[in-house]
Amino acid sequence: MDSRTVALIRTTFKAVAAEEGGPEKLASSFYATLFSDHPYARDFFPAAMDSQRDRLVRAISYTLDRLEEPDKLLPFLEQLGRDHRKYGVQPEHYVAVATSLKSAMRRFGDTEMWTDEIDQAWDEGLSVIAETMIGAAQKESTPAVWSGTVVEQRQVLRNLTVVRLQLDQPMSYAAGQYLSVQVPSRPRMWRYLSPAVPANTNGEIEFHIRSVLGGWVSPAIVGQTRIGEQWLLGSPLGGLGVPRNVKRKMLMVCCGTGIAPLRAQLMSMAQRRTNPKVQLFVGGHHPCDLYDLDTLSRLAVANPWLTVTPVTENDEYPWWYEDSGEPQAELPGLQPRLTGQIGKVVAGFGPWADRDVQIVGSPSMVQTTKFRLMAAGTQTRNIRHDPLF
Repeated sequence: MDSRTVALIRTTFKAVAAEEGGPEKLASSFYATLFSDHPYARDFFPAAMDSQRDRLVRAISYTLDRLEEPDKLLPFLEQLGRDHRKYGVQPEHYVAVATSLKSAMRRFGDTEMWTDEIDQAWDEGLSVIAETMIGAAQKESTPAVWSGTVVEQRQVLRNLTVVRLQLDQPMSYAAGQYLSVQVPSRPRMWRYLSPAVPANTNGEIEFHIRSVLGGWVSPAIVGQTRIGEQWLLGSPLGGLGVPRNVKRKMLMVCCGTGIAPLRAQLMSMAQRRTNPKVQLFVGGHHPCDLYDLDTLSRLAVANPWLTVTPVTENDEYPWWYEDSGEPQAELPGLQPRLTGQIGKVVAGFGPWADRDVQIVGSPSMVQTTKFRLMAAGTQTRNIRHDPLF
């Protein structure tokens, strides 16, 4: 696509998004049009559509922001195409989605602004997206979906659980990637989770899940997961990871269960002969939120290239945490715990100009940490995180 086409697409989308309630209206109109004109498409989506609407708008925004960066956009779309095989999506379904989205855009945009040139621009943009996803799906030889049996469920905190599964066949994924998961109690509600261990030939995989207040899926996983139940898993997604033979130092920043993809990378790196220096800041609201420090301690002791600094916003434990009253022993290999907002703490150490940066956590945590690092002098091109949707 040329710059003119990209500009027309972005301008019309931003005009709709800027209106009061524009993103919500656009999403509602899109799904209403899709389900009305193509009733079979309703079976691909969950009964509750609230979070699905939000994810749609964020996904569109993420894609449009990268229309002029094909080296970043196309691999992302190819991953999505491979992942969408789990729904049983066929090429004609992409046509239905593209037609419905353009109709919704035209309905909520300025009718006088929607010219033939804009119409053609959206056709071209949606065609590139669809063709990239379809092509990647058709070339893929791995399973469309994996099945995994829960073999361990360990309650770490009141609102956090660790689940280990045995896959029906090994899955090849890069440490740091994430994948979509569907649990028996929430059919058609796929949620993204990051494996906390590297891929292995035995097909064993581990997830760390925190219950989100008001969420549909995470509370069900934390409260209802049972040994022996079957989960479904989609294709690996995401681009986090540390390539072999990389020499540039690393800065890793995470909060809560965001430690999972970073821990998987560190475990994978520990199997290599040489590694760059890695500084990991692991954060939480309370000291008990740093639930994986034992593992990080062992990794730091065994690997001199790794430095781990715990950070909490509060020094006290929450009221619901059952404290034994015994003082917590200091773990070897860890730096003294710091207190403060993690983004502010990390940025306070300097611009990190010599580091490649990875940030994992909630969307608000990622954005806040990223902005603080940029304000401190970190180059934007050196900061990586997964799409925030």
